[in-house]
Amino acid sequence: MSLTRYYTATSLDGFIADPDATLDWLLTRDQDHGGVLNYGDFIAGVGAIAMGATTYRWVIDHEFSGKDPSEWTWPYDVPSWVFTRTAPPVVPGAPITFTADDVAAVHARMTQAAGGRDLWVVGGGDLAGQFADAGLLDEVIVYIAPLTLGAGAPLMPRRIELRLEELGRNREFACARYAVVRPAG
Repeated sequence: MSLTRYYTATSLDGFIADPDATLDWLLTRDQDHGGVLNYGDFIAGVGAIAMGATTYRWVIDHEFSGKDPSEWTWPYDVPSWVFTRTAPPVVPGAPITFTADDVAAVHARMTQAAGGRDLWVVGGGDLAGQFADAGLLDEVIVYIAPLTLGAGAPLMPRRIELRLEELGRNREFACARYAVVRPAG
């Protein structure tokens, strides 16, 4: 059975990006790529991806800066949905669907495309919150960096109840996996 997971990193004070929408604070951190809750093991189980327009544009800017669009290679080999209301740059040949549809409708398509593998809500926090609001988010997996940003894009800009399932340390990071607790009824 597919799980819908929000896998991300955050500052200690709960921001996934700084006020300038950059991740420089994160990309210099030391981690064991084979350690606790590592990305390699996580992505191996992912069959479909959802991300917001801001995250998509960050990937475009970060991965393809200075390259001709004909040289762009999408970093994910699974079907990806980008939630946007504008026409972003297109990565030639990438399995990307741009959508302004409700998360519930897209979730059904993602689940079918994933073929039993997990769904990854890459970012950001508001998109993950929309999946949670619709009762579709199963887990939050978070790497907590040892710094505070003071402001920026919040990890989760709404209240959701979570239950700690796994806790560990990956070099500089505290790592936690939480199950989303759904209201009884």
